[in-house]
Amino acid sequence: MSQAIGNTALAYARVWHVVDARQRVMGRMATNIATTLMGKHKPIYDPASDCGDYVVVINAKDVLVSGRKAEQKLYRHHTGYPGGLKEITYNDLKAKDPTAAIRKAVSGMLPKNRLRDDRLARLHIFEGEDHPYKENIIKRHGLDQQQQQ
Repeated sequence: MSQAIGNTALAYARVWHVVDARQRVMGRMATNIATTLMGKHKPIYDPASDCGDYVVVINAKDVLVSGRKAEQKLYRHHTGYPGGLKEITYNDLKAKDPTAAIRKAVSGMLPKNRLRDDRLARLHIFEGEDHPYKENIIKRHGLDQQQQQ
């Protein structure tokens, strides 16, 4: 017997959100993005179901980090070969790919389970203002009042 009551298809409908990363601290922004991707903001949230929304992040090149993280934060990965530990600083990673730091931050804040890749697939990050999802956007987060009108 199903426990679902009412029109659950509408509750599970995915909404598109846009987040303007200009002059926002990356960690705090990433927690809000992860919450939206998981669907924790919805009353139907269940950890085992994938009920999150789409998130479009614009102006990724203008995101801020607090303290001296720009010089000190290291991203590490291993190639799998002996002596294959690779390190890159935040500044170098941002110069190489401005979207990678935000993607890594959000990925680290999502639960480590089978739904993680599907949730990250709904995250779209762009360096500038332009993106191809303008028609899908319903909710705006982090935009000033002039851009909303």
